[in-house]
Amino acid sequence: MAPQAERKWVVSLKRGLKAVLRPVYHGLRRTYLSARFGTREQLELMERDWDNRARENARHFIATGENDWTDEEFFASGERTVADHILTDMVNVCQGKPPGRMRVLEIGCGAGRVTRALARMFGEVHAVDVSGEMVRQARLALSQYPNAKVYRNNGMDLSVIPAGPFDFAFSALVFQHIPSYRIIRNYVRETHRLLAPGGLFKFQVRGNTADKSKANETWVGVPISDRQAVRCANECGFEARYRVGAGAQEFWLWFFKRGR
Repeated sequence: MAPQAERKWVVSLKRGLKAVLRPVYHGLRRTYLSARFGTREQLELMERDWDNRARENARHFIATGENDWTDEEFFASGERTVADHILTDMVNVCQGKPPGRMRVLEIGCGAGRVTRALARMFGEVHAVDVSGEMVRQARLALSQYPNAKVYRNNGMDLSVIPAGPFDFAFSALVFQHIPSYRIIRNYVRETHRLLAPGGLFKFQVRGNTADKSKANETWVGVPISDRQAVRCANECGFEARYRVGAGAQEFWLWFFKRGR
């Protein structure tokens, strides 16, 4: 074989081997990381990473549109979230109840960006976050709102929340960072436990199934397909009545608790 032809053959062989072995490597790597990072390890990682982000620049990591939020701008962005996703949906959210008499649950409150807006609207708000530093900042932000309570949880359940029933539950820009479907599903189960029959859990997940999530990474969370969302609702006692944004970054879900 001529040297030039031999070189071409070697290059072609290498490319072929890479094409064959690359998916094998990534499959083995995912298996290894899943085995190494079980739920307990992922929860510890979530707590550590979000504590670090909170100490570095909590407001930026909560709402990445700005690097240096002022107080006014940061909490105004929370008011916009409530205006966009709650005030436009009051029939489903309140179901005839006066907002001032409703008990509301928020999952992933961060530094209180949305929590403060919720407290200005609803009678009672209970919020959780996995990060102790985020909880500290949220409590400071909510010091003038005695109807809002913030708790540090374990990143997976709502056992720190007082007994229900709650009238409405909400979560935005939170589940999109969780690296485990099992953790997300457990939050849904726990919310079902606390909600009143017929109550709405409105929340957002990562819907772009092309996004690559890693078991040991807490920024790009596991994507949820439309089929997975419906299955999760059914398994946890909800009706997935509305779903908007399947396949997109922001996939919004309306889960109504069965049993009214």
